[in-house]
Amino acid sequence: MRLNWQRESRWMEGEGPHSDVVVSSRIRLARNLSHLPFPGFMTPSQEEEMIRLAESAIQRDRVTNVAGKLELIPLWELTELEKQLLVEKHLISPELARARGKKAVILSEDEAFSIMINEEDHLRIQCLLPALRLEEGWEKSDALDDALGEELDYAFNEEKGYLTACPTNVGTGLRASTMVHLPGLMLTRQAGEVLTALTKIGIAVRGLYGEGTEAQGNFFQISNQISLGLSEEEIIKNLSAAALRLADQERQARELLKQQRPYFLEDRVGRAYGILAHGYILSSQEALQLLSDLRLGVATGFLPLTLGKINQLMVKIQPSYLQLLYGREMNPWERDVCRARLVREFLKEAA
Repeated sequence: MRLNWQRESRWMEGEGPHSDVVVSSRIRLARNLSHLPFPGFMTPSQEEEMIRLAESAIQRDRVTNVAGKLELIPLWELTELEKQLLVEKHLISPELARARGKKAVILSEDEAFSIMINEEDHLRIQCLLPALRLEEGWEKSDALDDALGEELDYAFNEEKGYLTACPTNVGTGLRASTMVHLPGLMLTRQAGEVLTALTKIGIAVRGLYGEGTEAQGNFFQISNQISLGLSEEEIIKNLSAAALRLADQERQARELLKQQRPYFLEDRVGRAYGILAHGYILSSQEALQLLSDLRLGVATGFLPLTLGKINQLMVKIQPSYLQLLYGREMNPWERDVCRARLVREFLKEAA
């Protein structure tokens, strides 16, 4: 099965509740089978067995009735660029992209569902939606989980809940997260205090691509830290409340900038658009920061673009997408030139 790498993922739509601050919502469920060791201890034949079982399960009517057509993509058949693109689209983890052996991912047609196979756990069922849609994501994930659970024998303990490779996931096996865009809090120097306060109430703050990555372009991921001792509904409710509070604080910071430093804000947005629309060399880091400023301009009404267009560009400027688009591997300098060209053409068409 070949990867449709140009397909746009559902989360890129840029529409929905609180989309001016919340870029996407993700629900991830960690599940393991009772008769197989955790992936870190599996033999190659056991990895292959896990993939066969998963491939058989996703073809059952009860599964397709929930998720639609699902495709299993063996990661060992992909190029390194294709695997990295899946990371850039937030469909698999960096760890799975780097892993060797029999690993795979299952994708729905709109890429709202992705299921990692043989990562840290046998299955990591993910639903990724645009804007603040944690409850909807949970309902969809729960339905798919139930359907798969009818086909696969999950490792479950009546007292502890779902058994997982990492103790922090034991219990519900649920990790809920949102990607948030916080330029207002960063520019008003409030982000440190606000994000530190989140960690004190059990909310983890991570970078653009999750655990172990750095924040880039004022984008952060916030998620629940533990799953043991809490119900799924409690986890979703707590994170939703935190995301709503964060969105309010970000909007207040943006309004403060508009009132107290209007020329600074308009100049920052204007300069970002000018460089992106007319520049000839762009590194990925600079492009992402400029897109952050552009997204701020769209959200505050300074630019007539859509948030969906900005989300698409966030993926298209990444190294793997660029090299797949141009059909060859490139050195950093070549990528910077091609990135600038792509952005110029994209903004010209979007104008």
